[in-house]
Amino acid sequence: MIRSLFLIVVFLVLSSGNVSAQTFVKTADLFKRPDANTRTGQLNIIQDPALDTLINRYILMSKKVYREKNYYGMNGFRIQIYASSNRNAREESNKARADFINKFPDIISYNLYQDPGYFKIRVGDFRTRTEATKLFLMISKEFPDSYIVPDIINFPDLNKK
Repeated sequence: MIRSLFLIVVFLVLSSGNVSAQTFVKTADLFKRPDANTRTGQLNIIQDPALDTLINRYILMSKKVYREKNYYGMNGFRIQIYASSNRNAREESNKARADFINKFPDIISYNLYQDPGYFKIRVGDFRTRTEATKLFLMISKEFPDSYIVPDIINFPDLNKK
């Protein structure tokens, strides 16, 4: 009896230590201003601490994307108009990109290389699949083998109208 009571107490102590090890990051700590002006006011945000942890996880995930892809971006969609690993895939991808630029000069295109020897042309930066679908309907008439793919896209220019 005493042995089982001792094991229960030890289990409760260890599990409570494990729960207290989970730290919550405050939003105020994430966005500290180095130029602390004494004439500024104070803003208190009352919210669940779990929201701060979710924000911190998103920031850490974005940093991981930067380390892996070597550029900042966000999850979104692009339209892939060409993908091949033929012997002359580099020349064909350059021709497909030039053809796309001639037909759609306002839409940005990206020339990608992926091991082992795949050359791809992807176009556009779309935050949602719905945005990509609008343009996909126009592009698929000229490039019938095109399709929408999830990708890390450049941040949208919010100053554009």
